[in-house]
Amino acid sequence: MKRIGILASHNGSGFEAIQKACEQKILNAQVVLVISNNTDAKVLQKAADKNIPNFIVNAKKYPDENLDEKITNLMCEFRVDYIFLSGFMKKLEKNLIKSFENKIINSHPALLPKFGGKGMYGTNVHKAVIKAKEKNSGCTVHYVNENYDEGEYILQKSFLLDENESVESLENKIKSLEANTIVEALKKVVNNS
Repeated sequence: MKRIGILASHNGSGFEAIQKACEQKILNAQVVLVISNNTDAKVLQKAADKNIPNFIVNAKKYPDENLDEKITNLMCEFRVDYIFLSGFMKKLEKNLIKSFENKIINSHPALLPKFGGKGMYGTNVHKAVIKAKEKNSGCTVHYVNENYDEGEYILQKSFLLDENESVESLENKIKSLEANTIVEALKKVVNNS
């Protein structure tokens, strides 16, 4: 059974989808650790409710420590096989990426390579998609490398936009698509390794 570590900054909807899939034995894995850089992240309580060890790692809590090293050490301590970024709003440093090469996975709420890169997250992505009058949108689950949203794709899912699509309606459609796509992509990776 593979061991998954989660990095999240807010609600952790990706964490919830993965945790549910683990509980239902869809994924041959278990979430063993949740780390957030945000003291108020709701994902910390969600992890605690499931008795999953959870930690806050940020400059406020560890002002004199290398945060990348701290995260890497925790992931190693908990013998994590894969790391999933569930809305983690901080660029990963080289050390963590090297230590878990091709083992860090992210979900992006658009069809990469379009609408990726620095500043392209959440509502910003959906606004850009609508503004560009795109016919399709979707999500991309990919491996993480040192550049934003440029790692190898694991799975992409798309759908046609409605003529009168709003940022809010697009965001809601992506959220439900993303939960299923994350689980399907992880199934490919985790269950086959």
